[in-house]
Amino acid sequence: MTLDATLAALAAFPDQLEAHFNAFPPALRHWAPADWEGIPSEHLTALEQVCHVRDIEIDGYHVRFRRTLAETNPTLVSIDTDALAAERAYGRDDPVAAMAAFRKARAQTLTMLAEVTPEQLARPAVFEGYGPLTLRSLVHYLCSHDQQHLAGLQWLLGKATAGAP
Repeated sequence: MTLDATLAALAAFPDQLEAHFNAFPPALRHWAPADWEGIPSEHLTALEQVCHVRDIEIDGYHVRFRRTLAETNPTLVSIDTDALAAERAYGRDDPVAAMAAFRKARAQTLTMLAEVTPEQLARPAVFEGYGPLTLRSLVHYLCSHDQQHLAGLQWLLGKATAGAP
């Protein structure tokens, strides 16, 4: 079983994220709907989505990958998105800096994964909220997380422009 398609998706994601974010006029980058029902990602504005993806890459997946590679069956914690967004004041971040930091972090992720052996991909861990998994599973979950945020940005843009001519 190969990870080629998943790794290609992970490599393509920074450009996709930037394109989806840039579809928002500056006036809508902080817009939040009155009702979040149906959003396929966390309840975050467009700018907050970018900041969240950056921080989950660094504080979430980098840590999870390293621990799974270095420890015996570690328990990997889930990150409280709402608390992190409030603590780091996502709404005040510079989008260009946030995107650049994410691109750098994703490049580090891809470098890390390029060096992983098939045996290492089978290393087990337990991920809070997901249960038992392997390093390979984590790679797929990261890709799934990426796709959720692209969908979340499209959902936000759809909601924000629902009444527009």
